[in-house]
Amino acid sequence: MKQMSRRYFMMGSAAAVGMAARRAKARTVSPNEKLNVAGIGVGGMGNHDVDNVGRTENIVALCDVDDAHAAKCFDKYPNAKKYRDYRVMFDKQKDIDAVIIAVPDHQHAFVTMAALQLGKHVYCEKPLTHSIAEARTVAEAARKAGVATQMGNQGQASEEARVLCELIWDGAIGNVREVHGWSNRNPAICRRGMGRPEGSTPVPGTLEWDLWLGPAPDRPYVAQVYQPFVWRGWWDFGTGVLGDIGCHNFSAIFKALKLGAPSSVEAVSTHSQCPPEVIRESAPVASIVKYQFPADGDRPALTITWYDGGMMPWRPEELDPERKMGGGDGMLYVGDKGKILDHRLIPEARMKEYGAPPKVLTRSPGHYAEWINACKGGEPAGSNFDHAGPLTEAVLLGNIAIRTGKKVEWDSATMTVTNNPEANAFVNPPYRDGWSLG
Repeated sequence: MKQMSRRYFMMGSAAAVGMAARRAKARTVSPNEKLNVAGIGVGGMGNHDVDNVGRTENIVALCDVDDAHAAKCFDKYPNAKKYRDYRVMFDKQKDIDAVIIAVPDHQHAFVTMAALQLGKHVYCEKPLTHSIAEARTVAEAARKAGVATQMGNQGQASEEARVLCELIWDGAIGNVREVHGWSNRNPAICRRGMGRPEGSTPVPGTLEWDLWLGPAPDRPYVAQVYQPFVWRGWWDFGTGVLGDIGCHNFSAIFKALKLGAPSSVEAVSTHSQCPPEVIRESAPVASIVKYQFPADGDRPALTITWYDGGMMPWRPEELDPERKMGGGDGMLYVGDKGKILDHRLIPEARMKEYGAPPKVLTRSPGHYAEWINACKGGEPAGSNFDHAGPLTEAVLLGNIAIRTGKKVEWDSATMTVTNNPEANAFVNPPYRDGWSLG
């Protein structure tokens, strides 16, 4: 697959904008029929996603801007047609029913919108989008398209997520007043606290760098700095640790308490000790972000606090001395009648005394199976875009608090930061010339 010229690339961008004006309906697929699925961005997590869907469905197309990074997936599906540009794939290949999207965060909305406008079912990795405005646009477009959708926060399908909801609904800890979530993400997975490097290195012949940049501002290629796999900490491409893991950790509590938008968010981070050239380029090494959710009906006001980079909430007194609280990811739920660590009441004696809550939720056949079943006319998947969109908006609002270093007062109805007009630049940031969601 030869590299594309800049002129051809820009023409493709314009074509993508035009494609947004065309609508199509998803092909009706019976439960016993296999879906024709395309994978877009298949070198990293996309490889895993494609394998999980490919166990039962037809993988008919694979698309990645980096031949070398995608080689493993390409080799496993020799009969699938291979592409570098998803727009070319959509234009040429008409047998695609559904797509798996696992490109870097900054291109999620563009690939998703192109698929939705063509009536394709969509599975998109988390976070759903790179900006709040994109999350709102994509969720609305999915409703209009009437297709099956799922975001890649796989834990939402777990037994633990359901038990947590059932414990809360059964009143096991009374009214939930505080939630604490954390992730000590490995810096090798999400490098951060960096300024942009100077200079450039030659672009490998296996990579189309201009296509990889997509709507992000132009910058020189530097080997092992942005691509592959190390883009998450750069604001132009990723969403930091909060964007990477928040959609996993917060999903269950958003469902359990039927949360909408927070009223305000504030953050402290290691950016307070960094120069502007670091703050504007990459996420902080560590941060603490506090969300305020107003009371809603019978639910009292709620605070959700996020910690990353080794920051943690205080260890609760109820936690058994031998039980570990730190490490990777975790959640602590504080009610006026008790506490839950992850999905178990603490102390353990309380869990044993309480037993299991009544089962009121249908158990999941699996995160990928939910989406496949929905594509074939079944129930909506557990992280369909009606859930994933608002969840992503809230998570990304925390990043605005981190980037501005100021409290963010949020009007969700108008999608506006009301107390700091400068912060609104992060709600709907501009794109590179030639790129638009339409």
